[in-house]
Amino acid sequence: MPRLTPKSWLLAGRFIALVFAGIVSAFAQIRPNIIFIMTDDHAVSALGAYGNALVRTPTLDRIAAQGVRFDRAFVTNSLCAPGRAAVLTGTYSHVNGVRGNSEATDAIEHLDPKLPTFPQLLQRAGYATAIVGKWHLSDPPTGFDYSCVLPGQGLYFDPDFIENGVRRKIPGYASDIVRDLALGWLEKQSATKPFLLVFQHKAPHRPFQPPPRHARLYADRDLPYPATFDDDYATRKVAAEAEDMRFDTSLAGDYPELPAGLTPAEKKRWLYQRFVKDYYGAIAGVDDSVEALLADLKRRGWLENTVIVYTSDNGFFVGDHGWYDKRYMYEPSFRVPLLVQAPGARKGGVIDAMAMNIDIAPTLLDYAGIVAPRSMQGRSLRPLIEGRTPPDWRKSVYYSYYENSWALLAGKDKSAQSDPSFQYLTPHRVGPHRGVRTATHKLIEYYSDAGYWELFDLTKDPNELKNLYGQPGTERITRELKEELLRLRRQFGDI
Repeated sequence: MPRLTPKSWLLAGRFIALVFAGIVSAFAQIRPNIIFIMTDDHAVSALGAYGNALVRTPTLDRIAAQGVRFDRAFVTNSLCAPGRAAVLTGTYSHVNGVRGNSEATDAIEHLDPKLPTFPQLLQRAGYATAIVGKWHLSDPPTGFDYSCVLPGQGLYFDPDFIENGVRRKIPGYASDIVRDLALGWLEKQSATKPFLLVFQHKAPHRPFQPPPRHARLYADRDLPYPATFDDDYATRKVAAEAEDMRFDTSLAGDYPELPAGLTPAEKKRWLYQRFVKDYYGAIAGVDDSVEALLADLKRRGWLENTVIVYTSDNGFFVGDHGWYDKRYMYEPSFRVPLLVQAPGARKGGVIDAMAMNIDIAPTLLDYAGIVAPRSMQGRSLRPLIEGRTPPDWRKSVYYSYYENSWALLAGKDKSAQSDPSFQYLTPHRVGPHRGVRTATHKLIEYYSDAGYWELFDLTKDPNELKNLYGQPGTERITRELKEELLRLRRQFGDI
């Protein structure tokens, strides 16, 4: 056997290094890129993919057509900051520390720094990471190589942004600016390193301001009213008290041009038409930005190896029950759009299995080949996306809304729960509540309201108009749902 000369050893070493580099590069290319898109207050009812033929969402609808649409996706707590914290950490509000929308500095409103987030884990695994757009958490973004986020709610026109810790004003319309920030960051990325882009929009948060190009998109038509628009709340005591969410009592301040002399019914309908047209216009602006982003990915040849997830931080009442806003466990608020386009996804698939926003983090980690940490309470949706339903998949989901109880968590005596003045610390008068939903029924406990309960048969009453709690013949289902609610509270540690 001939002896290797020093030069031969050098050449062999270089060859081995090249092979190793090639393996590393190939692995980097196999790992998919990830784009997570989140809007603010986008209702399921305001997407073409979910059956609305009037709203302009062709790009979002195309994501559903090229991938899958979840028809039963829910949030853990229907509020902006808690929704974002749940997605980042894969945990419920009582675990991650963000129960309400406060941006103050009290400790209960901070994201628990000990909890790993999916951007941090992807960054550690070699992903290039960035976030652009809305953040809406008290703590600055972590786990990102680049961040350019709106402070708080932000503005639609000429907003300030905080770019890697430095505040600056950027002229233009928010959704278009976020688009340009995303495209600018993508321009700097390499095909040899996978990336995570968190692409989050202020729109369509109220007061709605569409981009000028869409300001009159629906000016020539009247939009239809929801079936529950004139709900009388006859069987739902707590819903009847939520006056601050009604179109006819609290929305006029958003529209100083409201005509004088209208009857109450005319005023309510005028406000609805203006509200929803502006809402749809803002959503059209978001769709434009997503279209530009996907076109850029396609131009670069990256689209086929990119996981794209679209959702909202919470649902929204768009005139449902005569309301706007969210918070309640009723379907329009509790349910969110969830669209996924990914390698291996079923094209045009519709998934009825129950998904939660806490499932998003473990799903994205799964696609990147990273085992989700034990702290995460959700499960990867990847099997469902690829057409396989695990036999032990959840048959129920748990919801817990806390916002008005934050004072208790800060140290107030728990006896304050029975004080009526405590129940409505926020403008929308929605007291803390929790509940369980199955495929057919929903049970809600308003634990700060003298133990008031609601029970709905979702197969016979999908609009949740008739509270069956305490009615003859419901004893068995009520007992079963209460047992399931307790089981879920124990499972998630919310006791």
